[in-house]
Amino acid sequence: MTARELISTSFTASSTAEEVLEGVDLTGLRAIVTGGSSGIGVETARALTAVGAQVTLAVRNTAAGDAVAEAIEKSTGGGRPRVVRLDLADRTTVTSFVDAWSGPLHLLINNAGVVTGGLERTREGWELQFATNHLGHFALATGLHDALALGASDRDGARIVSVSSTAHMRSGIDFDDLHFERRGYDPQIAYAQSKTANSLFAVEATRLWACDGIIANTVNPGGVATGLQRNFTTQQKQSLDAAEAAGVFTYKTVEQGAATTIVAAVAPQFAHSGGHYLDDCREAYTVPNDADLAQHPHGVKEWALDPATAEHLWAVSTDLFHT
Repeated sequence: MTARELISTSFTASSTAEEVLEGVDLTGLRAIVTGGSSGIGVETARALTAVGAQVTLAVRNTAAGDAVAEAIEKSTGGGRPRVVRLDLADRTTVTSFVDAWSGPLHLLINNAGVVTGGLERTREGWELQFATNHLGHFALATGLHDALALGASDRDGARIVSVSSTAHMRSGIDFDDLHFERRGYDPQIAYAQSKTANSLFAVEATRLWACDGIIANTVNPGGVATGLQRNFTTQQKQSLDAAEAAGVFTYKTVEQGAATTIVAAVAPQFAHSGGHYLDDCREAYTVPNDADLAQHPHGVKEWALDPATAEHLWAVSTDLFHT
């Protein structure tokens, strides 16, 4: 059997979110952007608002969210994004957010993320990066399923976009020790595991929900200097600097970093096709699990797209919320 041709677009690594949205009208589309008060999330929300979308910024710091909403309103001349508190590491705020949502949802962008320099845990004892980057978004998306299905029925489909990272190449999912209760803690491996989980979520969400008109895809924004790096350890910073020096990646602007998210959110090529990992505004090629990151800076590891692993992770994630 011949390999399937990868999905491509006319956009590239240097394209911006604004360029992707040129000529697009999203009037009436309701979107949620988690982590919409900093970094790529701000540009994602701004770009969507500028073409008519009704955006909700789901943020931990509502004061920062309000400042961003005001700036977006002034810069776009469009509507003012709503600001709602959401701490993905706190299940009560996720539940409150879901319970307060009313009506259809057409676009959910799981953009928020954390990086820690050492081991931190939630009140449940979950490792913080996995809890925030994957479990919180998992609970949010599953809680909003009915709203997404409603959105899909009145707008020819609903989409979920999960923001991952090239870091996923460092680790698959360790189901025997998800929360580093036995193995030594490595923040880079913990982050990598959470980013692999983001991709696997999109695979299984599409399998389960495509019949409801909901598809999910994962994006790698590329190397963008944002507040996410503020908690990097010296080792993490040195590793990043070495990768850049070796040509593994080239830093993008925030506008360029948001472009792949916007492609997954609005491009017709991905309107009804999910479970993909996008890089530089197109579907990434798959590389073996033992591939060297330095040689394959733009691919996606097999472990991040494996259907059986995705199904298992979904079941494990569901069980965690019922124990």
